[in-house]
Amino acid sequence: MPMDKLSIYVPQDKRQYRLIERLNKLAKKRDRSVNYLVVQAIMEFVDREEKKDSRGK
Repeated sequence: MPMDKLSIYVPQDKRQYRLIERLNKLAKKRDRSVNYLVVQAIMEFVDREEKKDSRGK
């Protein structure tokens, strides 16, 4: 069964970065949902890491 939902937890030591607050502000400014921004960030991260892996082989 494919998994199409994901929940995240911001660790205590990362809360100083106010990630949720910053994401909400950016989403409003860009007229996008927080989900949209997070999915975009994940896609860019996975693409970048896969490219690194393919160069290293």
